[in-house]
Amino acid sequence: MAAHSNIVGGSTAKRVIACPGSVKLAQQMPPRPSSRYADEGTLCHSIMEGVLAHECQPEDFIGDKLGDVTVTAELIETKIRPALEALDLIDPGREMTYECEATVGFGDALPNVFGSADLVGRIGSTAIVLDWKFGDGVDVAVEENPQAMFYAAAAMRTPKVAWAFKDATSIDCIIIQPTADTPVKVWRTTPDRIRAFERQLFAAVKEAMGPDPSMQSGDHCRWCAAKPVCPLLTGAVDRTLKTSLQNIDAARLGEMLEQAPMIEEYLASVRALAEQMLAEGVPVPGFKLVQKRATRQWVNDDEAQAALSRLGLDDTELMVAKLVSPAQAEKALKKRKLALPGELAVAVSSGTTLAPESDPRPAALQIGRQLATALGKIV
Repeated sequence: MAAHSNIVGGSTAKRVIACPGSVKLAQQMPPRPSSRYADEGTLCHSIMEGVLAHECQPEDFIGDKLGDVTVTAELIETKIRPALEALDLIDPGREMTYECEATVGFGDALPNVFGSADLVGRIGSTAIVLDWKFGDGVDVAVEENPQAMFYAAAAMRTPKVAWAFKDATSIDCIIIQPTADTPVKVWRTTPDRIRAFERQLFAAVKEAMGPDPSMQSGDHCRWCAAKPVCPLLTGAVDRTLKTSLQNIDAARLGEMLEQAPMIEEYLASVRALAEQMLAEGVPVPGFKLVQKRATRQWVNDDEAQAALSRLGLDDTELMVAKLVSPAQAEKALKKRKLALPGELAVAVSSGTTLAPESDPRPAALQIGRQLATALGKIV
């Protein structure tokens, strides 16, 4: 897959528009090591390109590796085939002309700003900008999605794929996320809307490259590499630490809780950066890397079983059988296109957890505590 701009790309467009000052801070940070999830996503994108652009079969990629991730038959069945089936829903007549993994950018209008669009195409009078999402996390919304609009705006200025937008009356921004509740999401917009986004992006980049770009915290901070050194976030932490707990009233506590997710993500990013620096030999005063708690495991399961059998342990003592969980059973049944009978499982909460008032779940009834309080008053 192509490299991405260190100024702004599809995945960072939302953050740069909201916080132009984050650009120079992020450029100062060391490159983040890859993760298993990122490596799996890269492999999935490569498979899709091979199938769509080079007429390969998904099974041709079984055994390919990247980092600690290996392409398996299960990965093909759970992510690649559903992604291809979703594409058939968008283009059932196979009418679309397209380009895969196209490097798109803004040329001289915005130098060094570019990205890699998963698929750019055309059906009739509609241009297509499609993004594969292979993660298992939260569903990605497509309407007014800055990443999709970034790729559309860049593609419109890229000679190799500009044909897809010539005289187009509409642009379909599409996200295909095989594991999401809604695997195919389409937002139909217009070339004028994309040009308006482009003007917004240009203004943000111009400010980011200037002497005193503005900064703003928000949900766009979540994936920002500069969190450990961001003055807005460090200031929020300092203010929280300096507040006397004895003097906090309920209203103030609620305000602080609203800041908690941002501070927790900040602290996690600080720890991750410190671990990365120590792993690369850069000292962090007062800290070191140590081995996690060791747990014993068999050197060889078969040899261990045979030796323990000779020592007198029978099969009931050696082998512990446990029924799969409802979630595991549902996953296995899904492969057979069967549904889990609803009467077989019940959802049991493991307890209570803190949530904002805006959370759609009803407040938990603290019956035991309320009853004890009531009885205490009677006594």
